[in-house]
Amino acid sequence: MVPHLITALSGPLFELESKVLEATPTIERWFRLEWQEHTPPFYCSVDLRNAGFKLAPVDTNLFPGGFNNLSPQMLPLAVQAAMAAIEKICPEAKNLLLIPERHTRNTFYLQNIARLSSILRQAGLNVRLGTLSDEIKKPTWIDLPDGNRLLIEPLSRLGLKNQRLGLKDFDPCSILLNNDLSAGIPPILENLHEQYLLPGLHAGWHIRRKSAHFAAYDEVAKKFAKLVDIDPWMINPYFNSCSNVNFHERKGEEELQTAVEQILKKTAKKYREYGIKEKPYVVVKADAGTYGMGVMVVNDPAQLKGLNRKDRNKMSVVKEGLEVSDVLIQEGVYTFEKVNEAVAEPVVYMIDRYVIGGFYRVHTDRGPNENLNAPGMHFVPLAFEQNSIPDLGAKPGSAPPNRFYLYGVVARLALLAASLELERSDPNAESA
Repeated sequence: MVPHLITALSGPLFELESKVLEATPTIERWFRLEWQEHTPPFYCSVDLRNAGFKLAPVDTNLFPGGFNNLSPQMLPLAVQAAMAAIEKICPEAKNLLLIPERHTRNTFYLQNIARLSSILRQAGLNVRLGTLSDEIKKPTWIDLPDGNRLLIEPLSRLGLKNQRLGLKDFDPCSILLNNDLSAGIPPILENLHEQYLLPGLHAGWHIRRKSAHFAAYDEVAKKFAKLVDIDPWMINPYFNSCSNVNFHERKGEEELQTAVEQILKKTAKKYREYGIKEKPYVVVKADAGTYGMGVMVVNDPAQLKGLNRKDRNKMSVVKEGLEVSDVLIQEGVYTFEKVNEAVAEPVVYMIDRYVIGGFYRVHTDRGPNENLNAPGMHFVPLAFEQNSIPDLGAKPGSAPPNRFYLYGVVARLALLAASLELERSDPNAESA
């Protein structure tokens, strides 16, 4: 079933959809050639915003949770993609160690781990869960709301010189991180011998920066826009970044205001060019981190002058107590999509280079210019299993498959940007 979707659309997105559909063979060939040059991350999710006049990624997650929110009908696609990814990395792979986030009491997250484990097992792998949590001292069963159970075990170093990572009786050739390393690299993950760590340690938030990702995306978007003859702005949010910001001590406020003003002016110019009546806004967010923490919507640079203590606290610290000193200033992209009258944004999931599904993040208490990744959100699966193949004969805007195909194309552009970003930050790249 396709979710009941309401989209306030205007001309430019129809034009974008038309151009993408007309260029489908060219686009798919272009992606195929790009993937011969670049290696996609093992998995990835991309948050998109559809403003009607523009469709753009606003966040790319290299340690995606939320697999439990995908439609069950998507599983065959996910299993096939996982098979392709594993064959490429380690064709003879038998055992895979999955390392989740430390928090063991979040049942929604643990259902994600259960779904991810199921996908990997069906791809032909023995999967066990090893935790970085100090609270788990022995193999521990955790009951899930759907009646299933997960066995989570403490990690061990194996081998004569403790060079391999595994469990007491389990020596994997591949290790999949579903932990974004916000708190830094635990020593137990370092100096592994002949084991594949997916993704690499340099993908964690202790190193990764959103500004580096969007710089890579800017390159990808320009190449793609030239390929299909569109304005790259239609798929690309303006951005800037600021370093050495301290919200508690009000350091870097002036530089931040200047950066916000620059993005607002550039966006306003584009709005005038396309006759868009909405008011431009920006999103200020921590340059590292996830879970929708450290995010602020700004309509006027003056808002940053008198931040109250609550807002300063909210922007100062993100997950794992990571202090914010670098921020991304990103053009705000409205979302004019609604599911059952509530504001919604699509999130697209990929394994290897394949779109395997997604969902709408829906929030009944948020507006079209607000962050939906916040308490109170819920999820409605996208029916990609029936709708990922475009209907080339349909009129723009009339067929859900075409809109979903468009989502998949833009999400894959972000995936390609992530591969470039990881290549450039890989500490082993020069010696490879």
